[in-house]
Amino acid sequence: GRSAVVFSGFMGAPESARQVGFLERQTSQFSIGRPLAQERGMRWATYSAVCLAVISIGLALGVTLPLVSLRLESWGYGSFAIGVMAATPAVGVLLGASITGRLAAHFGTTRLMQACLLAGALSVGLLAVLQSYPVWLILRLLIGVALTMVFILGESWINQLVVDAWRGRLVALYGTGYALSQLCGPLLLSAIGIEGDQGFWLSVLLLLGGVWLLLGRTGAPQVDADSASGKGLLAFCGQLPAIAWAVMLFAAFESMTLTLLPIYGLQQGFDQRHALLIVSVVVVGDAALQLPLGVLADHMSRRLLFAGCGLVLLVASLAIPPLLHGAAIWPVLILFGASAGGLFTLALILIGERFRDDQLVRANAHVAQLWGIGCLLGPLLTGAASQWLSGHALPLLMALGAAAFIVLVWRYPPFADSAAA
Repeated sequence: GRSAVVFSGFMGAPESARQVGFLERQTSQFSIGRPLAQERGMRWATYSAVCLAVISIGLALGVTLPLVSLRLESWGYGSFAIGVMAATPAVGVLLGASITGRLAAHFGTTRLMQACLLAGALSVGLLAVLQSYPVWLILRLLIGVALTMVFILGESWINQLVVDAWRGRLVALYGTGYALSQLCGPLLLSAIGIEGDQGFWLSVLLLLGGVWLLLGRTGAPQVDADSASGKGLLAFCGQLPAIAWAVMLFAAFESMTLTLLPIYGLQQGFDQRHALLIVSVVVVGDAALQLPLGVLADHMSRRLLFAGCGLVLLVASLAIPPLLHGAAIWPVLILFGASAGGLFTLALILIGERFRDDQLVRANAHVAQLWGIGCLLGPLLTGAASQWLSGHALPLLMALGAAAFIVLVWRYPPFADSAAA
């Protein structure tokens, strides 16, 4: 992540809300309950620390993902091989999502997040030391497992802490920070260059900084190993198909933006500097417009805003190929990034207003599983289509995904049944 993919200690929901959550857990594996009562307050220092710890991952990935792709391209690998490398962490995402609940219940949320950040730092450091395609595949798999658990627990922690009246703004603020971190990643990479391994070592330091930020923090979600195990993905998708598709679509977008979009720029005739600039402008759009979207989400129908983001993404994706070499491409790229990022931000907002504690962690585990599927399929399909079908496969496949999302959100609006009840 995205994302995203952002604190005060959880003050505890009123007893009636706890009883509702208990009854829901007894009646279904994954149930949609009425909105829970708001918490009385927040610990802003903890909120900020957890946000920054997760955002440090975004900055580290913003540096390493383009660096790996450009390094492979300089070694002579084609789009499909680069797409396979980009998709490898997605397998780790699926593995990480399946074990997060059990490990968090055993070790505790904070300790597990710190351990995963340390493991991610070690794996990134080994990318600089062991520069081999097969070895990188293994290391990227380990990175996917470790950082997925940080995302699941960190975003659950964030969503539980914020009060609902401010949920849109505070979740969007996290999304903005995460997107800005990814923006700074390619900019830092273009500044320090791809010839050496400085980018890898900078990422190691960022992940170690995330470990330090979490020292002594409390108020994380209480996790039950069984109910937060990640089981029930199909039931989740069946009840919330629009949210499920939005997560997969944004996951594909984010993984392709940092790995295949620079290659797309090079293949369309741009030099390396301008190819990285295209990536940066897309991420600027993602970052700059998330907070306004969050404010809107607190003052208008979140489901209507959800559908609007899909429509803008469809139009922007279709506009990229004909406008790519003109001045009009820059605002189109901003809208491209903003609308894709808005899908994920609003999905988190809609989930966060409904669930708490182990249900919230379980929902975010399903989000991570869907993220892994999107990260796996997006680069693979786009890399193959770019090499063998069309040089514009990336924006055209995003347009196809946006069209499918519009159909889903129109026919199956998220939480429509529970809102009516």
